[in-house]
Amino acid sequence: MKKLSLLTKIIFHIANILLIVLYLFPGSIIGWLFYGNIQKQPQITSDFILSSNHIYAFLILSTLGFLSYYNKNIKILFSYLFFISIFLELLHFAVPQRSFEYKDLFGNLCGVLIVFLLFKVYESFRKKL
Repeated sequence: MKKLSLLTKIIFHIANILLIVLYLFPGSIIGWLFYGNIQKQPQITSDFILSSNHIYAFLILSTLGFLSYYNKNIKILFSYLFFISIFLELLHFAVPQRSFEYKDLFGNLCGVLIVFLLFKVYESFRKKL
């Protein structure tokens, strides 16, 4: 079980670094890999009000964090995730070829919030059992 916990922590930290690199790169690394065009951003699903790509990215990161640090101080984890979701989007003011967008910011926050709320529901059911 300790090996699985260590593995999820390693994956969480790698995902964190990867997300930061993708977020701060001026252009789209994924667009360059898939389309050969650094200006083209791949879209997983259509955006509605929020950026779906950002929701998915922060859902994955938050889930990995939850699985990695479930038995630790979870408040620090979710504080970090909320902070980084805001901070990374604000850095788009300074990164060339990137721009700050509210739908991206709220997509980031929504991804973290979904996992946070699911965690709270899980905790309340767990306490009742």
